[in-house]
Amino acid sequence: MNLHATAQQTVGPYFSIGLAPLYRADLAPAGVAGDRVTIAGRVLDGDGAPVTDALIELWQADADGHYAHPDDHRGPVADPRFTGFGRVATDADGRFAFTTIKPGAVPGPDGGMQAPHLAVSVFMRGLLKHLVTRIYFDGEPANAGDPILTLVPPERRDTLVARAIRPGELAWDVILQGDRETVFFDC
Repeated sequence: MNLHATAQQTVGPYFSIGLAPLYRADLAPAGVAGDRVTIAGRVLDGDGAPVTDALIELWQADADGHYAHPDDHRGPVADPRFTGFGRVATDADGRFAFTTIKPGAVPGPDGGMQAPHLAVSVFMRGLLKHLVTRIYFDGEPANAGDPILTLVPPERRDTLVARAIRPGELAWDVILQGDRETVFFDC
């Protein structure tokens, strides 16, 4: 028998085993204030093939733009049941889905306000460092002046915007490489 250490550039075979009990696809329990939305999509590699073992982590403000975090000194979240955090895995087709509320605007780095958005981290095999991106909302007027979104070249901004499919349902894919690659931020 020959035993080999797991390569350092990958998260190894225990990625999903260790995190599965921590998955949380419903960020906002029933009764939490705000407009409920379901966002569904796929994680695809550069060839368009599904990534079957990705993990999506989400962090967001509540409907009033407050984070459930002690560093948000603007006041408590409107509803203590809302944590603003979620974690979902992709399935055998690279699909994921989660339900939350549309967040309110939050202060930006320049003192102005940011458009409603979700902060997203993508983890998967083969990555030394997770990928960081955002989800913005289709048709949101504040997108035009968002200080982060406006840093992205106009022709690539749509990779960060979840498209409305039906009322309360949005589609957003993570494309890891290629012409339609999702914009990732170096944080």
